[in-house]
Amino acid sequence: MGVNGCVLAIDAGNSKTDVALIGEDGGVLSTARGGGFQPPVVGIGAAVDVLGAAVEQALAAAGVDAGSVAHVSACLANADLPVEEAQLTQALHARAWGRTVEVRNDTFAILRAGADEPRGVAVVCGAGINCVGMVPDGRTARFPAIGRISGDWGGGSGLSEEAMWYAARAEDGRGEPTELARTLPAHFGLASMYALIEAVHLGRIASARRHELTPVLFATAASGDAVARGLVDRLAEEVVALSSVALSRLGLLDEVAPVVLGGSVLAARHPQLDERIGELLAVRAPKAVVRVVQESPVLGAGLLGLDHTGAAPQVHARLRAQFI
Repeated sequence: MGVNGCVLAIDAGNSKTDVALIGEDGGVLSTARGGGFQPPVVGIGAAVDVLGAAVEQALAAAGVDAGSVAHVSACLANADLPVEEAQLTQALHARAWGRTVEVRNDTFAILRAGADEPRGVAVVCGAGINCVGMVPDGRTARFPAIGRISGDWGGGSGLSEEAMWYAARAEDGRGEPTELARTLPAHFGLASMYALIEAVHLGRIASARRHELTPVLFATAASGDAVARGLVDRLAEEVVALSSVALSRLGLLDEVAPVVLGGSVLAARHPQLDERIGELLAVRAPKAVVRVVQESPVLGAGLLGLDHTGAAPQVHARLRAQFI
């Protein structure tokens, strides 16, 4: 398109932002990386400024003016509700990075990166958990995914909190025995759950480091601990509940359709978790085809942009080939 119809693809998570400028033939003209996108923490304006630094870098590298970009496809963390998507769309329009703008939750980028067409369901389990689905006619399925108040369970932070709950009760006698009472504090070089609780409560261990306990939970489950294994099975049940409900809402429950799994917890390929998800999906959605996404989410944002512009299949294929 040379520079007159390119798609500006943005995938912005809490910790980093990836930008790709895509030509009309599907070629990647430039890429850039920026900081995390956290409008609840810093405000929409400051958060969009972070995007802007990466966008300007990508445009400059390709020698492209923002006015020549046809479409901005932005998949953003913290765009959990339609009202938030609308606010962020307005904010990105104001920056004039492209003639049209579409903002989606970043889980849609995972889905599109892992599916051959805009059709299927994705479950992402990283720090939190979320699920979205879409079909080519534009219908979507989604959940608020803003924590326990919206019915969520799971994600790395939720799993670590649950593991500490069971371990604390095991140590003081209120709950059943579990090796978690030993393995969780041992991760931080501590001798007991009491010492771990105290260290977290008094700030000697930063609250943000609790996510480090999620791999410890999975390792303890792999060693055969019943409580830890129960938590892993519960996560599998949540993944299948989310995906089967989304498939049902879109009329895909009885059709062959992809269920794309992403995020650090699911991408780690824990055998017990993978096996249990497969077993439960075989009952709830027997035609679902499970895939763990390996591609960069910015590919998904780019493919969604090409979907929007009506690009030909070979253009989609060329873009995908550059991320393999």
